[in-house]
Amino acid sequence: MHDPTTNDDVSLDGPLLFGRVLDGRGGAREIGWEEARAWQPGGPDEVLWVHMCRTVEGVREWLIEGLGIPEPTAELLTSDATRPRAFREGEALVATLRGINFNPGAEPEDMVSMQLWCDGTRLITLRRMPLQTPRDTREGLDEGHGAVDAGSLITSLTEHLIERMSHSILDLNKAIDALEEDQDGCEGDDALRQISEIRRECLALKRYMSPQHEALENIASDAPSWFEHHDRREIAESIDRLRRYLEDLDISKESALVLQDDVRARTLERNSRTQSQLTIVATIFLPLNFIAGLLGMNVGGIPDSQDPHAFWMIVGVCGLIILAQLVLFRRLRWF
Repeated sequence: MHDPTTNDDVSLDGPLLFGRVLDGRGGAREIGWEEARAWQPGGPDEVLWVHMCRTVEGVREWLIEGLGIPEPTAELLTSDATRPRAFREGEALVATLRGINFNPGAEPEDMVSMQLWCDGTRLITLRRMPLQTPRDTREGLDEGHGAVDAGSLITSLTEHLIERMSHSILDLNKAIDALEEDQDGCEGDDALRQISEIRRECLALKRYMSPQHEALENIASDAPSWFEHHDRREIAESIDRLRRYLEDLDISKESALVLQDDVRARTLERNSRTQSQLTIVATIFLPLNFIAGLLGMNVGGIPDSQDPHAFWMIVGVCGLIILAQLVLFRRLRWF
């Protein structure tokens, strides 16, 4: 089983998964847990970012005692209350965001939460299950072309979070397109099961992404003063992208519903056609079975029972009956 307190490319230093001190020019230096606990800005452009596992003992106490975060807020940051939300607390920004779960064995709709707290000088991000988004943002810093301040660091995290959602939505659209193109194979219970799974994923993703849209709007409209104008503009772009993804989910859901109705209609039509064919066959053999049963009775008095030509006479009569039935069925447009 995958250990939720570890990551593939980092080792825990206390509760710290990794830490960086931004230099204000797009780069950053690594920082350990003990140094992070005692860190003070060495210049006006420095920003501390620590990414932590919130399930490790002592995280909540450090948030309260080390950073002076109010106890209810610290409780929110370390709890399992993962519904996306964002609000301003004095000069600090508090948010809970959710991303797609790409961990082994997980379904796309099993979203992973990330809590964050920032006062413009320190950014604290916390998670329980591994999340790729912080690592994407960290890579930009390590390569020297990342965020330059706390605001751009938050916008980078939200951009990567939303960008990864697009992959799951694109996969859903591809699955629907494949089912629509495979008209011959898209029938029966298996096709209906696939479509139901697509609809379920669409509903689950939208259920979590809609509150995230509201959370990002709260950040854009009510962020503290250190969240600058260009940061608000970047968040507005992320909000617009997320809105488009929500619209894509609606389209995917409606397409799946139309496809489901089409599959059901074709299945009913095929079943109806099969039943009609069976009815025609049964109708053809009904008088023949009657004649065979009548002449096959083991009683005396059966006409022509001793006539050597009687068999072929009966076969001829049956052939004429079948021909008459076919002509009648054709006029009735049964086939």
